[in-house]
Amino acid sequence: MADAATRLATLAEDLLGSPLSVRLRAWDGSEAGPPGGPVLVIRDRRALRRMIWRPGELGLARAWVAGEIDVEGNLYEALDQLSGFIWERGGESGGLLSSLRDPRIRAAAGELLRLAGPLPPPRPPAEEVRGRSGGRHSRRRDKQAISHHYDVGNDFYALVLGPSMVYSCAYWSEAGTLEDAQRDKLDLIARKLALKEGDRLLDVGCGWGSMAIHAARAYGARAVGITLSREQAAFARKRIAEEGLTDRVEIRVQDYRDVPDGPFDAISSIGMAEHVGAERYREYADLLHGLLKPGGRLLNHQISRRPEPDEEAYRVDAFIDAYVFPDGELAPMGRTLTTLEDAGFEVRDVEAIREHYALTLRRWVTNLEKEWGRAVRLTSPGRARIWRLYMAASAVAFERNRIGVNQFLAVRTPASGASGVPLRPREWTE
Repeated sequence: MADAATRLATLAEDLLGSPLSVRLRAWDGSEAGPPGGPVLVIRDRRALRRMIWRPGELGLARAWVAGEIDVEGNLYEALDQLSGFIWERGGESGGLLSSLRDPRIRAAAGELLRLAGPLPPPRPPAEEVRGRSGGRHSRRRDKQAISHHYDVGNDFYALVLGPSMVYSCAYWSEAGTLEDAQRDKLDLIARKLALKEGDRLLDVGCGWGSMAIHAARAYGARAVGITLSREQAAFARKRIAEEGLTDRVEIRVQDYRDVPDGPFDAISSIGMAEHVGAERYREYADLLHGLLKPGGRLLNHQISRRPEPDEEAYRVDAFIDAYVFPDGELAPMGRTLTTLEDAGFEVRDVEAIREHYALTLRRWVTNLEKEWGRAVRLTSPGRARIWRLYMAASAVAFERNRIGVNQFLAVRTPASGASGVPLRPREWTE
């Protein structure tokens, strides 16, 4: 197989109708494409078989997780350059790889078949989600999905997230560490919720307990944190005991649909609503509204996507669904706001902070790369590669405004109309 890189580059350029933006190195040692930038390395032609048999992101993802393709050089730059090849083509969704099924280019795909060889691809990597059971977003299936993502080891997450153990967008100032920015995010939420001594806070999707601990320690609140991850709950309970806060903070392994002991003065939901699903979102909003006292506040911190011209055509990202967040879904910001209002909330403030998430993700990637050997030992080579790719690709997506993240402050406003929100609410950010 002489000069495989040149043949691949020619094929890609014919299909793209433009020069290749990234250099290629093939399994035979050949190279093609522009020099001086990142290099897409195809270590094994089994990667091509995966892409032929499963066109689109999933075939490419399987090759990445298996280590059959890699990037040398700046990963962010490579992902940015390859975005049209993978995700977009002429404004259409899907990208070039998904178009390999198009009859117009089957002749070109024949060359890819010759390069790939006649054998079928190997089995998908072990890290891929298998055996989902129960209806989509049923209690049983949601628990399986959460376990897949979060029960991969608290030590691994501590390596990536750092001492704050907060797995959501930080809130950055001009300077400061990741831990500073995460502390500032938790404090911003506490202030938006107007927490005070003795308030009952429900933290939905509490993770490793950081918001509940901050609310109790800094504001004297009594917090209940709920999660479906047993590993998260065990870690959070240990932290709470070490902080001497067991009389103020309770952590439960519990579905948000099963909380029996409202009402609460405030509810925080930080990076959890992405797991709810479009068909369950109104139920989610109704339940949280019902769990609040009149005058109580909800802070809903949630990733959003750009609206689609045809919303019926929206599809969950194949790589994310198979390897990262099974059954996770993103909604446009406007739909979230409307659903909260339909449930009876008065939405008083929306703060868009997508650039903050790009900065956060880049810090997490740096943490992972600095401790790569340990990360592999704590999980697996494939799992470490998944986290590196998804966090780096997500950083690029936030930077390019493909996705965003927003904080919605909503109030269960009483019949009197007295919301309790200050006349100049943004003073909480000063």
